[in-house]
Amino acid sequence: MSKSPAGIVIDEVSMKKRERIKLERVDGDRNRIKESNSLVAWYDTSGISDLNAHDGLLKRVLNQSYTGVVLYPDNFAALSPALPARVVKVLSIEKEEELQLLSGEAREDFVVASAHVGLLKRAMDQGLRTCYRAYVDDGASLHASIQEGSHHSFLMIRFRDPTNIPLELVIASLQATHTILVKEISSPEDVDDAIVTLGVMEVGADGVMFSPRNHGALDEFLRRLGTIARTTLKLQVGSVRRTAPIGMGYRSCIDTTTMFSPTEGMLVGSTSQGGVLCCPEVFYLPYMELRPFRVNAGAVHSYVYNFDNRTDYMSELRGGSPVMLVDHTGATRRGSVGRMKTEVRPLRLIEVDFPTGERINVIMQDDWHVRIFSDDAKPLNITELRPGDKVLGHVAVPGRHVGIKVDEHIIET
Repeated sequence: MSKSPAGIVIDEVSMKKRERIKLERVDGDRNRIKESNSLVAWYDTSGISDLNAHDGLLKRVLNQSYTGVVLYPDNFAALSPALPARVVKVLSIEKEEELQLLSGEAREDFVVASAHVGLLKRAMDQGLRTCYRAYVDDGASLHASIQEGSHHSFLMIRFRDPTNIPLELVIASLQATHTILVKEISSPEDVDDAIVTLGVMEVGADGVMFSPRNHGALDEFLRRLGTIARTTLKLQVGSVRRTAPIGMGYRSCIDTTTMFSPTEGMLVGSTSQGGVLCCPEVFYLPYMELRPFRVNAGAVHSYVYNFDNRTDYMSELRGGSPVMLVDHTGATRRGSVGRMKTEVRPLRLIEVDFPTGERINVIMQDDWHVRIFSDDAKPLNITELRPGDKVLGHVAVPGRHVGIKVDEHIIET
């Protein structure tokens, strides 16, 4: 038998049961987030007693992109019935008796949040998911929050100082755990902090708790949230039909302001029917240094596939232009063009057939060091491609006007 910091007696059987429940619930939470690639956005209802407060602000929140709502004992009865099933319902408590608020509820729908470890252990014993609320103002509190937070479904953390370095340390430390990280934004007006948080270390925190108290700040947050929402594209395996040199022409390298991983690239194609996944310069080259920020992407007429079902002509991209980076699983993230490097080079045509009947082509620099991804995410040198080789690509419905999808009959060859 042992005692928690709050004085609650816990035996070894309870501890093992609690750990099993935690792992089952947390695996489900994180898997759902990973599958949807969605951002976590929570809203704190502290000081809000009814749905009409702040000119009906909470009503809007419940119909927008927010994925969770934090309730308190003094507003639980009034607000809980209004929460839609799709949102995570979080009850923040300070006392053990406040757990009784969930006695008549569908307990599996709720998460118990607290800064008191003993209360969270008690909630776990009752089969509830838990969220550790932490405040970080020095190195000791930072490491303590990571250590304790890793034992819970969620870690909600608030920082005293504006620097993002402590957040980066938390993100790195929790990467190998199942804990979902939510940063609490201290100011209800600081949209910049909320948005920057989601981009820290490129993958960002899993989410933020940002709780504006006026419609203007909410509008701005939702608008900017829409520009960074994580999406997943459907990638398919195609077979190389033919490949052939076609002479000289202009090709562009896209130098970004980020670093590619070995399984990321860009989708490039000659038509609006789709593109192939082109490799960045992250793989060994015997005669030159690597350029892990670069994709030698293709001829200047090519489409580069972007977010919101849009495309950009290669020739239209400039320093600062947004671009879409695509992983071999179809997961995407945003990047920016640092510069475009366009030169005359020998070019090669690559045609790829897909099982659904579409044929896609891409024209790239005709050189051994230019590569596209195979079906198992390995780099294939384009000068060594042979009919039947399997490659990754994306098939789209044809028809574009200034890069925007339009419903019209169109034939591109």
